[in-house]
Amino acid sequence: MRLCLYSPDPDQTASSRLGPMGSAGSEGSAPRRPLNLLLTYGGWREHAFADQLPLILDRIGIHCLRAESGDEASEVIRREQVHIAVIDLSIPMHSTRAQQGVRAVPAGPRVLQLLRRLEQPPPTIVVQPRQSDPSESARILAEALRDGAFTVFEDPVPIESMLQALERVVRRHYRDHWPAA
Repeated sequence: MRLCLYSPDPDQTASSRLGPMGSAGSEGSAPRRPLNLLLTYGGWREHAFADQLPLILDRIGIHCLRAESGDEASEVIRREQVHIAVIDLSIPMHSTRAQQGVRAVPAGPRVLQLLRRLEQPPPTIVVQPRQSDPSESARILAEALRDGAFTVFEDPVPIESMLQALERVVRRHYRDHWPAA
């Protein structure tokens, strides 16, 4: 994976600016500013992408802002600038567990709408729960794309696929460079 995650100095040439793995190549480079990734996951799987991504991405300058409910995601969106979002459609609205027999309303679609209303909506990767009904799966996919999703995965998501999608986001939306403030 080749990513440049920090603002380049416009006075430097591209060849002198980037080192291996997108690191700054000279001492006079611009100050480092982490890319903020909103990461939500409502699943229960051990070794899920949401548990692995922060360990991998922190090393290359991506700060993962984890939210496990719609309320937490809303708070992160209000408090921090989100540059990329990974939204699991099945996250619950509230952190507290639902009462026995009461079905929790998923908050993922609401979080997508909040992101879409931002002045600068971040590129968003959507994770949808596996559906037994193909028409329901197609409906969820169409809604996610209408809400501005960059790509949609079905849970469980292999970590390699998620990393490739994140690389495509940075390439397409940030032209392989992390944007300036």
